[in-house]
Amino acid sequence: MKRRGLAAWGALLPLALIVCVGYVGTVLWTVRTSLSSSRTFPRDDFVGLQQFERLLESDRWMHAIHNLAIYGVLYIVAAMLLGFLLAVFIDQKVRGEGLLRTAFLYPYAMSFVATGLVWQWVLNPDSGLQHAMQQLGWSSFQFDWIVDQDMVIYTVVIAGTWQGAGLVMALMLAGLRGIDEEIWKAARLDGIPTWRVYLSIVLPMMAPTLATVFTLLAVGVVKVFDTVVAMTQGGPGNASDVPAKFIMDHLFARANLGLASAGAVMLLLTVLALIAPLVYMRSRQKTQGGH
Repeated sequence: MKRRGLAAWGALLPLALIVCVGYVGTVLWTVRTSLSSSRTFPRDDFVGLQQFERLLESDRWMHAIHNLAIYGVLYIVAAMLLGFLLAVFIDQKVRGEGLLRTAFLYPYAMSFVATGLVWQWVLNPDSGLQHAMQQLGWSSFQFDWIVDQDMVIYTVVIAGTWQGAGLVMALMLAGLRGIDEEIWKAARLDGIPTWRVYLSIVLPMMAPTLATVFTLLAVGVVKVFDTVVAMTQGGPGNASDVPAKFIMDHLFARANLGLASAGAVMLLLTVLALIAPLVYMRSRQKTQGGH
């Protein structure tokens, strides 16, 4: 038995080293760099929170945070609402359920870059939806949000929702299939409207699923980068800039390692703040289940 235990620990050792060095080590290095005056190359000095002060004083960073807030709220609400409606539709035992599930989930299987490129083409005023509608005779039709500084961030929301709703649908459908059929029978006998059953009974029972979906989407919001770069390159100007692009630009294009690291630490803290409640809730459920 001891030999088997040692063999198991030996098999896990490479993974543990990768986690410690590749993840924990790089996080600690990033935090240390964010407290230095590093530019093109790392410096072993200490400047306190100067990089974070510069970050919060940067108009571009604050604009990126503003864009992220808009994108996050609209994307999470739209993806959860659309995903839930799709799950409810498929849960009605419709014909071709397997095909529909695959079709709705397919966008999530695409890379974020591919999604961005597809929607860049669809929303391009000169060759996409606007051009097609005008060719069909609607000469006054306009949908040029992707080149409009005030509206471009909403095109990113559209692309993100199109890709993320399928994942929400799959998770919500699993939650709906876990609802006891007797609840529906009792609701029908009592004459409760279907929408009321979903609102007052089904959704509260799916609270763990909703929490998981929200956390996954929120973490995806914080990390959004590929779709923005593929669709708009952060433009027009910096109109669709997001924090991850700000970090990458300062890390490579502007050779400002310290400021980029400060931005990365800010995003890390945001992700931890989003994950912590879910971890706490699940640990509490396990503790209560054990008793």
